[in-house]
Amino acid sequence: MWSEIFIGYGVFILEVITLLLMVVAVVTTVISIKQKKHAQQGELVITDLSQTFEETGKALREFHFTDDELKAAEKAEKKAEKMKAKALKAQRKKGEATPDEQKPILYELNFKGDVAASQTTALREEISAIIQTAKPNDEVLLCLESPGGMVHGYGLAASQLARLKQHGIKLTVAVDKVAASGGYMMACVADKIVSAPFAIIGSIGVVAQVPNVHRLLKKHDVDVDVMTAGEYKRTVTILGENTEKGKQKFQQELDETHQLFKQFVAQHRPHLDVDRVATGEHWFGQQALQLNLVDEILTSDDVLLQAMKEKRVLGLRYTVKKPLLQRIGKQAEESADNLLLNLLKKLLILIYF
Repeated sequence: MWSEIFIGYGVFILEVITLLLMVVAVVTTVISIKQKKHAQQGELVITDLSQTFEETGKALREFHFTDDELKAAEKAEKKAEKMKAKALKAQRKKGEATPDEQKPILYELNFKGDVAASQTTALREEISAIIQTAKPNDEVLLCLESPGGMVHGYGLAASQLARLKQHGIKLTVAVDKVAASGGYMMACVADKIVSAPFAIIGSIGVVAQVPNVHRLLKKHDVDVDVMTAGEYKRTVTILGENTEKGKQKFQQELDETHQLFKQFVAQHRPHLDVDRVATGEHWFGQQALQLNLVDEILTSDDVLLQAMKEKRVLGLRYTVKKPLLQRIGKQAEESADNLLLNLLKKLLILIYF
């Protein structure tokens, strides 16, 4: 008797859970469809970093004040703000530019690269906005972090940065962690490259690896037919048999790509001994400075703090609101990546100081 009751109760719970899952799936699908129909264009988010840094410093200074000193500082600040507002009003009435408007602007951009250089779309929009509004003496700082990736992706990203130079806008690239391979291809476009002491720089080379399971398939009597039109349409393949001629052609393509990479670097950094550094090796910031791969040892934070003395610093971020399903998928992907990274940290031997 009791077993029948528990079985019935269990079936009822499963039916309720199934029904709830179906409702959630339907609602999620409807929301996703509506968001696709009313998909909005991305927006440019502008942050006044000068004001942000000023408020942070102010909070730290006030922490050390006594109550009386804090009251006096607040009183003096309110008085100064009133006088400033009055002066600004008078300047605008006369049609004069305010002190902030007279200052040149440093636009701060961020590029965190993956294999496909997927952030290039956002970079393009940010650069296009700067080109349309930049005034003489305005500059751009790109905080770059990338270990490299696909040739065509990083070639396009580097071309976007070259647009700034074509319009006479000075570009500085700051590397705090890594700018290797395609990442350095982007960095070398800049008028100036600054690097943290232990940032990884260089890796001017090309690599490709293709697994081949032809012998495994042949062992299990599995045939794979690869039909092509054109002698070198398929040089190497995963499933079919790779010929020596195909491998040689593939290696030739890699060598040609490497030569183009070297020419690109030499074009933008003519004082660099490209043959010396284009070996695929990477160096830390201090070593890269000696090899002329970078121009100065400095972090991006130091560049920003120095610029704030003379310039107004604005952070630009181009963002696109993603549909609900994409956001859920992205969160699941990040969770899986973090789990895998934690496992690798436990399994692999890493280099520590």
